[in-house]
Amino acid sequence: MNTSARLETGRRAPYIAGMAEPLTLTQAAADRVQAIARKQGRPAILRLAVEGGGCSGFQYRFDLADAPEADDTVSETAGVRLVVDPVSLELVAGSTVDFVESLGGAAFRVENPQAAAGCGCGSSFGI
Repeated sequence: MNTSARLETGRRAPYIAGMAEPLTLTQAAADRVQAIARKQGRPAILRLAVEGGGCSGFQYRFDLADAPEADDTVSETAGVRLVVDPVSLELVAGSTVDFVESLGGAAFRVENPQAAAGCGCGSSFGI
């Protein structure tokens, strides 16, 4: 994929425009966001951002948002919105956000088809 394409406000890079869904939020992740938002009395909006760092070069950051920004890409599952800014979208386009629980703990996980490398913690990746 061409990760050097830049997004402009209100427009998608050509490789993103062809995707049926640039991002997917699983039902398990939507259920967890809904539960967290309800406890905190906030809207059920999960923001996914990418920042430099982690053991593989980039790391995912999750926060509850009060509202999407004007240039965010929004995906919705069962009334829960997943929002991503244009710069982060270039690095996570085509990804699925899931919530997994195991003996090691519970966390949001990103299945990123653009990631060429990752680490054991699942929160860091490289392109």
